[in-house]
Amino acid sequence: MLETNKTVVKYFILMAFTDLQQFQNLLVFVFLLTYITCIMGNGAIIVLVRVNTFLHSAMYFFICVFSVLEIMFVSVTVPKLLANLIAGNDIIYFNECITQMYIFVSLGVTECYLLAVMVFDRYLAINNPLHYSAIMTPVFCTELALLPWFIGFSINLIPVIITAQLEFCGPNVIDHFFCDFAPLQSLACSDPFISNVSTSAAAVFNIVVPFITIIGFYIQIILSVSKIKSQDGKQKAFSTCSSHLIIAGLFYGTAAIVYVKPKGSHYDKYLSFMYTAFTPMINPFIYTFRNRDVKKVLRISINHLIKPV
Repeated sequence: MLETNKTVVKYFILMAFTDLQQFQNLLVFVFLLTYITCIMGNGAIIVLVRVNTFLHSAMYFFICVFSVLEIMFVSVTVPKLLANLIAGNDIIYFNECITQMYIFVSLGVTECYLLAVMVFDRYLAINNPLHYSAIMTPVFCTELALLPWFIGFSINLIPVIITAQLEFCGPNVIDHFFCDFAPLQSLACSDPFISNVSTSAAAVFNIVVPFITIIGFYIQIILSVSKIKSQDGKQKAFSTCSSHLIIAGLFYGTAAIVYVKPKGSHYDKYLSFMYTAFTPMINPFIYTFRNRDVKKVLRISINHLIKPV
């Protein structure tokens, strides 16, 4: 699929966080703890949703899919970063670099559209509660869950192929902890203009479009909730959306800064860590501590475990 016969550079060197060499042990501890917490936290949500029939609803189905996505998303970059920091394994071959970039960006786009699907689910639940169960059938939920994956892994093929066909014949040091569009484009010997344009265009479609969709749905949700007379009803309606809103804000905020205008700033890797590892790590805690149903199930499960036989 990718032609690399014109490429002189056979591998790249990932600088990662070498500018913070004096804090290497601390960085290893932080990144390893972040990765383990992300895997365990999202894994716990998957198990919790699967084993508790009380959580077998469309909303928790999407949360479960989201947790699977988060585990995959963080596993594309952080293990390589840890290998770099611990063992000094900072070399990544050209094909591996392109593959990592494609999978990482595709999973990121999948997350953008899955967040939009999740707010669409809340929109239907609040704005059309009487017909919600009839609309959100298991088949329709599965189709909605698969749609972001299809979009994510198809729309990025063009900018990835264009970037892979650039000529790399000189510098091979990437000022990042994983392969991404902007750092690679900045190393190209050939003119990266078309690659830059395709990346920016894809970023607008991948980030701005779902973000505007989410904002539109939330405006409709707020208008509907404002019409609810009961204060408890308003609080319950907003509580089901607040976790999603926090996560979407964190993810879109940092991703938009990096990708809508990919200039390859030295600080991009710090912003990238926010949405590649930190946000996936805190997502389970946001869903757990801000969701009444999950807290109720956790409380029942803990009481069942500690209950004397």
